[in-house]
Amino acid sequence: MANPREVGTQTVEVRIYGQVYNIRGDGNSAYISELAAYVDRKMREIMSTTHTVDSLRVAILSALNIADELFQANRRIEQLDAVVGERSNDYANLIDSVLRKDKSPATETAPK
Repeated sequence: MANPREVGTQTVEVRIYGQVYNIRGDGNSAYISELAAYVDRKMREIMSTTHTVDSLRVAILSALNIADELFQANRRIEQLDAVVGERSNDYANLIDSVLRKDKSPATETAPK
């Protein structure tokens, strides 16, 4: 019987910073390859700007760079969520005021 954790998983061979890795994941292989290519690009950018050849140092600096991107993106999402929340509140209040005006006694007609 198959292990439930292995159902739908696949192994994808990727190359990051000159090393080959077999990555097992639930996602599609193109997505896993895209992630690996991103990490490889980041590591090569760090290597070229710092001129560091120590792969561990390059990996740590790249991880910090990617973590910074993640934190900035999360902060931006929080800011956008706040703006959307405020605007939703404004629109809800505007709709409520319009509905209240429509139900006011001055706009209702008397029955015939």
